[in-house]
Amino acid sequence: MDLGIFGSISFDWHFVSALLSIVLIDLILAGDNAVVIAMAVRSLPSEQRKKGIFYGAGAAVLLRVVATFFVSQLLMISFIKLVGGIVILWVAVKLFIEGSPEENIEREVASIAQAVKIIVIADISMSIDNMLAVGGASHGNMFLLLFGLGLSIPFVVLTSNLLSMLMDKYPVIIYIGAAVLGKVGGEMIITDPFIVNILKPGKPLIYSVEVLFAAGVIIAGKLRMKRQISRAEKEEHVHEGG
Repeated sequence: MDLGIFGSISFDWHFVSALLSIVLIDLILAGDNAVVIAMAVRSLPSEQRKKGIFYGAGAAVLLRVVATFFVSQLLMISFIKLVGGIVILWVAVKLFIEGSPEENIEREVASIAQAVKIIVIADISMSIDNMLAVGGASHGNMFLLLFGLGLSIPFVVLTSNLLSMLMDKYPVIIYIGAAVLGKVGGEMIITDPFIVNILKPGKPLIYSVEVLFAAGVIIAGKLRMKRQISRAEKEEHVHEGG
């Protein structure tokens, strides 16, 4: 079936295998994106979470459709993954602090718009490999490309809903989520073409960097929370003294 500029649908082995590959890629790679979304909407009132998840995932995937056409060229440019990795680390620390069960922490007032903004920034930063994988598996077939990107929405939405509910019951998942994002950020930084040309990293170094940043995100978040608590206590003493 010829769909014009949107490619074609056939039921030969080449098409079916590409379709199954895309489904598998979406399933495997939905996890990281779901962690970001679940952590971003955790501060929202429960009745607004589903809206935040849906709007965030939808906006991110729309941007992915556009970005996918340029991703193969972008990946060859130095600093793209490096900057993306730094953005992810910043998002990870921010979401860890906002989602932490610790008391006496200054938290921004959460809104759907703020959650969507964080989701889109993080998703685009960390989805380069996802877009490249789906783009490669589609073999230039526009229908398969759009199908793969569209299919990622329900996968991510369902996983995000589940994770956001589990985070309420088991706050330790917030620590795991922050560590996952730290690992992703570290992997993006160490595999940036600029860093690769300098360090020529092997698997042991890449794994070490991933572990370092996974732990680093949590440590940085904890230190920042301690400073916030200390500042809040000082301000309290000043008010009491006044």
